Amino acid sequence: MFALLLVAHAVADYPLQGEFLSRAKNRQVPMPGVPWYQALAAHGAIHGGAVGWITGSIALGLLETLSHMVIDDLKCAHRISYNLDQALHVACKVLWLLLLQLFGPLP
Repeated sequence: MFALLLVAHAVADYPLQGEFLSRAKNRQVPMPGVPWYQALAAHGAIHGGAVGWITGSIALGLLETLSHMVIDDLKCAHRISYNLDQALHVACKVLWLLLLQLFGPLP
């Protein structure tokens, strides 16, 4: 399951994000006419949907959506590096699997 989460992350963070979402989600350099929070939420929801689908847990999908949005916002604000951004995303996947191990299937 960890391997599937990593592959899904790579697909969601690169080809499914594309240049539009990559630029539009950045509140530091807003794209005219595009609310940054909508783009950031859309990108987070792509990730959350993948996690929810793979784990079978809506709760983990929502946690992924929110954590991905926070981490990416910090990266866009230059408060964390690209490498730390990616490390935190992977750490979240580890956390989701630990939660599944500790608590069993989550709703």
